[in-house]
Amino acid sequence: MNLYLRYFDKETLVYNVDEAIDFLNSIPEIEMTPELEADIRDYAESNVFYPKRYKIRPRVYFIIIKTTASTMLDFKQKKAVHPAPANDGGGRRDLTANVVTRLTERKPGWYEGALDFKRVVMIPGTGKHEYRDTHFVARCKAESGQDCYNRIVANLKERVDNRSQFPSAKGKNFHFKYLGMWK
Repeated sequence: MNLYLRYFDKETLVYNVDEAIDFLNSIPEIEMTPELEADIRDYAESNVFYPKRYKIRPRVYFIIIKTTASTMLDFKQKKAVHPAPANDGGGRRDLTANVVTRLTERKPGWYEGALDFKRVVMIPGTGKHEYRDTHFVARCKAESGQDCYNRIVANLKERVDNRSQFPSAKGKNFHFKYLGMWK
């Protein structure tokens, strides 16, 4: 695994951690401490593939990106995109695809949906309005998780202030479970 490093207009593609540390030592603004060096070595040896940035001073960073590119041109042309890890059944799956698949899977029956949303309420003492985090749970007949979400939101829109804010069905603020077939 190679490392791409950039600090403003200074950039390089190196083939090991020692070369990366030599590059960073060549930049006067970057103070190479034993802790920083150890953290860079840990990042390079880890299974983490997201870019990592290190703070030099307020609003000034340098970044390190792991890549399989063998040249700077390959890296710039994105020819060495890191492949997704194979799913061996126990590994982490693509959560976005999983959520969308579960939401749209057609399975008629009873659903229980839980929604966390921002509800607009009036403060009686002042007559002003404010947003309050509200947890709402309902059971309904639906065709899918998405249909359950749509029915819950339609019901709430009839009963709460129209300035209330509802989350996306794909987000972390909506959960549902299938309860069983209706009779």
